[in-house]
Amino acid sequence: MADETKEPTGGTPGDSPRRPPDESRRSFLKVSGAAVGGVVAGGVIGGLIGNAIGRKNKPQQGGGGGAAPAPAKDFNQALMFFTQDQFRIAEAAAERIFPKDDLGPGAKELGVAYFIDHQMAGQYGMNGKDYMMGPFSKAEATQGYQASFKRHELITMGLEALNEYSQKKYSVNFPELKEDQQDEVLTAFEKGQGVLLKDVPGSLFFNLFRSLTIEGAYADPLYGGNKGMGGWKMKGYPGDQMAYIDKIEKDGFIKMDPASLHDHMGH
Repeated sequence: MADETKEPTGGTPGDSPRRPPDESRRSFLKVSGAAVGGVVAGGVIGGLIGNAIGRKNKPQQGGGGGAAPAPAKDFNQALMFFTQDQFRIAEAAAERIFPKDDLGPGAKELGVAYFIDHQMAGQYGMNGKDYMMGPFSKAEATQGYQASFKRHELITMGLEALNEYSQKKYSVNFPELKEDQQDEVLTAFEKGQGVLLKDVPGSLFFNLFRSLTIEGAYADPLYGGNKGMGGWKMKGYPGDQMAYIDKIEKDGFIKMDPASLHDHMGH
């Protein structure tokens, strides 16, 4: 019968009797394991911290001292109605009607083509508030627009006609023409010289497009044009001020920075 007072060896005969655990050895392994783990973890964490510090201290690539910051994105400058080709034609045509010069920015810089695009996508472009049913008869000059085409239909027909006219005469699309050639094409449309858009005079398209161009240059930036109130600044127009009560009794002309509807937010 085995002596239960002896600790089982668990080994083969001849093995040395198992010794009781050495507390000092266990403590050493526990401490050394933590130390090794600490070295590993410390190495990882230390590496992360080191890398973070390194990245923080490392100069930004391409940043350069004194480099101008990239301009902020204007998320309002996106197409709602035009195709990319129609937009390019509209942008080129608007720039010739409202060109950039020494006095200020042109239609392209003011985002006029975006304004027109946004208008065509809304009720104005779809004649949402107009009676558009027949019968249709020849209107008097004082009666304004009386055609059966909705505005967005007339504008898209006109833009495509600008390209077709340019192709026939110069074998390139309207945006690729030289400025004087673009002016010549637009003048032909303005005078309605042999330009018909499904029996509608080309001048009808031109007059509507010119009005939209001017509106896009001077309307509140809320609508997509007049970027940075550049049109107003050029004209010295104060925009949409909250009040003039502190200025109305002053003598002389008062210059002030323009304000837009956006400036009223929070009041």
